[in-house]
Amino acid sequence: MKPSTRILRSTTLAATLAVLAGATVAGPLDKTECIAPAKPGGGFDLTCKLAQAALAEGKFIRDPMRVTYMPGGIGAVAYNTIVAQRPEAANTIVAFSGGSLLNLAQGKFGRYGENDVRWLAAIGADYGAVVVSEKSPYKSLQEVLAAMKADPTKVVFGAGGSVGSQDWMKAALLAKAAGVNPKVMRFVAFEGGGEAMTALQGGHIHVFTGDAAETLHQMKAGSKVRVLAVMSDKRLPGDLSAVPTAKEQGADIDWPTVRGFYVGPKVSDADYKTWSDTFARMMATPAYAKQREQQGLYPLSLTGAEAEAHVKKQVAAYRKLVEELGLTVAPAAAK
Repeated sequence: MKPSTRILRSTTLAATLAVLAGATVAGPLDKTECIAPAKPGGGFDLTCKLAQAALAEGKFIRDPMRVTYMPGGIGAVAYNTIVAQRPEAANTIVAFSGGSLLNLAQGKFGRYGENDVRWLAAIGADYGAVVVSEKSPYKSLQEVLAAMKADPTKVVFGAGGSVGSQDWMKAALLAKAAGVNPKVMRFVAFEGGGEAMTALQGGHIHVFTGDAAETLHQMKAGSKVRVLAVMSDKRLPGDLSAVPTAKEQGADIDWPTVRGFYVGPKVSDADYKTWSDTFARMMATPAYAKQREQQGLYPLSLTGAEAEAHVKKQVAAYRKLVEELGLTVAPAAAK
């Protein structure tokens, strides 16, 4: 064999071994994907993009994280897909919110319950918001409540969720504050907050009961809307600091919303720990705090077992609430 041939074969073999070695060490942080269980523009999108930016800026991942949109059933399609079709997808995280947990409490994700995925991290908190178009005649929450009391059929609510969702719950609690039976209020369900915001500006609905961070993000993107109230125990800092709370305006409503991620049920303990440790390091950086604030989210940093415990406690609390309101609970919610 000629020396040149031996060199060529050796080089080819070395390259092949290098490729195989690279494939062997590929882990959950390679070629990452974040699934937003709705169309672009809503809170799930915001959650994925926050992780996408923070992980990249902190160099916790080598390749840019891909965001995939998987609308359907207000999170049910994504949940069922991960559990049934991609349970071992270690490089895929899925965004969730308090609304997801509320749906789980009611069995709205089909035969799967809160024990069928691995809850990875809570990366921030949001709060409910009462929003109207800039052209709306309503200038305060008191005016909305007065209008509902006078004739609840004249005030059309809308948000990214069906009856029993967290955004419906916010509207229902407002109805109760106005002395109106939630069963007679008018509510239009949308697949995500982005669609609801578009409908609000088009005059198809009168009041959007979404989240403060989601709304602030939309406002910065050009949405012509006005926030009448935030559902927090005290006024929020930052861009919404001038907005009064619902409590200040006669509605004793406090609705915090957790935002975070879960992974498939068959993701290994080692890969789950890699993600958990990575999120813990990421959320401890000043850069992450700045990015979280820019998205309008407020501090809540839980990973691993703490995140899992928080989620299951919240689902239990929501299950009690929906039973108190007399909503139908599917059998799956008892899992």
